[in-house]
Amino acid sequence: MATAQQIKTLLKSHFENNSEQFMTIALQVAAHEARQGHMVLADEIKELIERNKSTIGRKVIKFLPDLSDLILSNNSPTHLSELIVEDSLLDKINRIIREYLQKEKIRKYGLSNRRKILLTGNPGTGKTMTASVLANELKLPLYIVLMDKLVTKFMGETGAKLRQIFEKLDESRGVYLFDEFDAIGSERSKDNDVGEMRRVLNAFLQFIEHDKSESYIVAATNNINILDQALFRRFDDIFNYSLPDKNQIKKLISNRLGQFLPKESIAKTIEKAAYLSHAEICQACDDSIKEAILSDKKLVSLDTLSRMLEDRRNAYGR
Repeated sequence: MATAQQIKTLLKSHFENNSEQFMTIALQVAAHEARQGHMVLADEIKELIERNKSTIGRKVIKFLPDLSDLILSNNSPTHLSELIVEDSLLDKINRIIREYLQKEKIRKYGLSNRRKILLTGNPGTGKTMTASVLANELKLPLYIVLMDKLVTKFMGETGAKLRQIFEKLDESRGVYLFDEFDAIGSERSKDNDVGEMRRVLNAFLQFIEHDKSESYIVAATNNINILDQALFRRFDDIFNYSLPDKNQIKKLISNRLGQFLPKESIAKTIEKAAYLSHAEICQACDDSIKEAILSDKKLVSLDTLSRMLEDRRNAYGR
């Protein structure tokens, strides 16, 4: 049951009409009961909180000051239709959404819905956007954990900060994107690995394995080859991203240009986008739109778009 201090704080926040603190403590009580194995009671508390959340505003939990520069809140919704990736990846995303919507049916058979996802692939191929899509489709807030800053700024106390982050997962349900995950996830046997990084990775492995929250853990890395093999079995699913093919490039350009899309065929222009990532193609499209606006034109010129795509390829030596 709730601790004496939690009960006192609940009563105090109620009489002081401090709804934010009241909800925070209530979530902590639910998390405490879940850790004790009292899942029915924990679910009932969370259901009461969700049912009455709208009466006091959507944003309930505030991060402590010492985590504020490690966790960014992203409130920009991204719809599934905006994500241009392989059909196999879309199927995996839809499976996560379907399991979330029917998680109670799954739980009756002693199973749990997928919550821990590893995203791998080249930069700019849709990993961060996928986390944003999941947050939007699941109606959950998106929090981005800056792993590189966690390592560089808090060297010597990284493990303690990591523990605080996982406590927040328990208290504040959301989609947590651990960006630049390879900052701590590199193979423990690497000769250049420092002792603290091995300890931090071991801590992360324990935290993610014992995590019983209802938050989603999404880890993103540009280099799967350097990740420790022990990580893979801790995740429910692994998404592999690649550079867009011709069909995806066509969809990307058409979606991004929108009303500025030229009436001529873009088939030859598509070839100019070969070896570019999704993000780079979108940036070239944005540059083309700006050029059209400044030239008082209603449509993008194919020559301009080709030039912008070539500029991107030359910039990266592709």
